[in-house]
Amino acid sequence: MHTPRQGRFGPGFAFRERMRPLGILGAGLALALTTACGREESAGGDVSRSWNPAGLTKVKDVPIASIRSELERALEARPQHATADQWEHAKQLYALHKNSPLWMNGDGVIDSRARALVDALINAASDAIQLDQYPLLELAVALDSMRRVEQPGAAQIARADLLLTTAYVGLGEDYLTGQIDPKSVAQSWHIDPEEKRVDSALVRTLREADLAEAIGRMRPQDSDYDMLRRQLDDYRKIVAAGGWPRVPEGKSLKRGDVESPARLQALRARLRAEGLHTDSSATYDQSLATAVAQFQQRHAIGVDSTLGSETLASLNITADFRLAQIAANLERYRWLPRSLGDRYILVNVPSFQLQAFDHGNKTLEMKVIVGSEFEDRATPAFSDRMEFVVFRPYWNVTDDIAAKELFPKFAAQGMPSDYETYTESGKLRLRQKPGDGNSLGLVKFMFPNDFNIYLHDTPQRQLFNTDVRAYSHGCIRVEKPNALAQWVLGWNASRVEQAMHGTDNRHVNLPEKIPVFIAYMTAYVRDGQLWFGNDLYKRDDQLARAMYGGALPSTKVVHAISALRRLTD
Repeated sequence: MHTPRQGRFGPGFAFRERMRPLGILGAGLALALTTACGREESAGGDVSRSWNPAGLTKVKDVPIASIRSELERALEARPQHATADQWEHAKQLYALHKNSPLWMNGDGVIDSRARALVDALINAASDAIQLDQYPLLELAVALDSMRRVEQPGAAQIARADLLLTTAYVGLGEDYLTGQIDPKSVAQSWHIDPEEKRVDSALVRTLREADLAEAIGRMRPQDSDYDMLRRQLDDYRKIVAAGGWPRVPEGKSLKRGDVESPARLQALRARLRAEGLHTDSSATYDQSLATAVAQFQQRHAIGVDSTLGSETLASLNITADFRLAQIAANLERYRWLPRSLGDRYILVNVPSFQLQAFDHGNKTLEMKVIVGSEFEDRATPAFSDRMEFVVFRPYWNVTDDIAAKELFPKFAAQGMPSDYETYTESGKLRLRQKPGDGNSLGLVKFMFPNDFNIYLHDTPQRQLFNTDVRAYSHGCIRVEKPNALAQWVLGWNASRVEQAMHGTDNRHVNLPEKIPVFIAYMTAYVRDGQLWFGNDLYKRDDQLARAMYGGALPSTKVVHAISALRRLTD
């Protein structure tokens, strides 16, 4: 993974430094992608017949011993374009094949495999992979040199092969674990992307007959990820066309209000940019109110159909920042392990939603309440395995909550009858007794973790009727605890209901542990539409800055892609 380079963008996130050449760049990038995608099916080679690195005796009459010697010498010093991780992966690949060239046969570069890699690199632009971190120009020069020179030397062959390998390794690792270290951009992300599996994935993929397709399988194989890639393309087109108009400041508007034609026209044009169409009228009419309500719903704003200050601020976030947000969330997808398990639970904090999956099928969905955005109550992104359920639990109050909130309140008002103190390890603790009024409700779902976070019921059912649900102390309250208990335990509804009104503090182990992923995705697709979640904890800004090079590739990257494409045509 890379540490992001320091950007020059101000807090307004206008990203204007890359905006001027966008029309030409956008068209060039689209052409490159179209060309690559059109050829992807035929890319790759039959490994069993044409790919046998260890069996090579010479490349273009250059003895293999000389080429191996040059590769071994080159592998002693890591080039600037490769990270330490990537370099180790490259050395592992070469060691596995006796330090033989991986992209050559007796006639030189294996065209089909080089083309497969180039196609994969070009297609990676659709994932918002930052291609300026790859040696694209150096690779183009090296391949051009191999094509032009009748009798290349051992060093020249080794250099071309090493550049192909480092590009392959870089792309594979970026797909499998992401390009950016979450810690470097303040993400509070503690989900292991399983870096340890990268070497085996790179080895398996390199042996595939259809190499381009195999490389593509290293990206997240998730329909939501693919839909987000398509939205990235749509927003690139919006930005290339100049973005969307800014809606002027003014009074709050509700249905029937009269407003200046210029302001209403700007509002309609802004809504239309995201596919929300309205009638023409001199007033803030029903069609405008309906479109604003749809916009609010898709942008995690309380839906009231009114053009208020929060809605106006969201409308006026620039198109290029929204584009960068999409790129940032594609990167977050790559931070997840490639396999989440046969049965798993995924909670997306910004969408206030829990989903349960069984062998690739979503079988359960519900609203959740997450940690509020202040006083260290933010819910982190992490994963663990659910082990047991507790029916009619005690709420063991944390020392911090007891000291700051409850003990001062009880000192003034008296302790309610459903609370009690107890001694644990010589320390006075506070807990709430089991029952209908318990803060954890009638069931909690435990996946022991370092953050002391779990899923639980709540007696405050009315909070699920709100759109922005960040009220907890960090734990996650679930809308349908009965249904979740049935799903994780395999019980019927009657058995769960009996347990919820039966023995206090009853622990029930799960038949099998279930992975739970608490993620933070602020751009996602729901019902075929792009939604922007509530960036509760302000984690988008740094990551969006870091990913902007992938959101909108530079002219240099487009030129390098064009040069590579010409060489493989």
